[in-house]
Amino acid sequence: MAGKTNRSNAWQWSRTAETRRVLLQAAREVFTAKGFAEASVAEVVERAGSSVGSLYHHFGGKTELFLALWEDHQATHEQNAISSVAKARAGGEEDPLTLFNVGARAFLEGSWARRDLVRLFMDGDGPPGFELIRRTRGREWVRQNAVLLGAGTDPVDRVTVAVLTTIIGEAGREIATCASKREANKVLEATLRLIRRLDPLRDEDEED
Repeated sequence: MAGKTNRSNAWQWSRTAETRRVLLQAAREVFTAKGFAEASVAEVVERAGSSVGSLYHHFGGKTELFLALWEDHQATHEQNAISSVAKARAGGEEDPLTLFNVGARAFLEGSWARRDLVRLFMDGDGPPGFELIRRTRGREWVRQNAVLLGAGTDPVDRVTVAVLTTIIGEAGREIATCASKREANKVLEATLRLIRRLDPLRDEDEED
């Protein structure tokens, strides 16, 4: 009896996950084509082959669906960067700036691969409160980068990490608007060269 219950629960979870995936993909297509304000729940469920009731059951409404798409996009960015850094560390890399650039490369490559979403989330057409959510996530990103770089807590270190994080974010937005992958790669490589030239970890005595 317990085995049947477990199989039933697993099937239900799988079906729920698939429904969410299909709705998110449909939302991506509709939101990136029309923007948040002009998109409608009816268009999303029609494209997903689902129902309004199912969408509200899984997400609660258009705003929550948009935010779920944003969270999924951010989670993919973060996971790709984390995996790339972990792989570099496993290969013996220990230099913080090199690891930072490995993570930056993964982020920027993802900005090209998911450029439709980057453009959607950067154009300001989101639900009320979305800008605050973006700023809060941005501050968390700076904190994570500070840990990766081994930065201290003094103001210069904080500003340095914030500047580097901003460079990556702006480069990601630029890449998302590139006309070709070749052009995007040029922006990516130029960004990584810029970060290496800034070298925030270089000892001040070495600069004299």
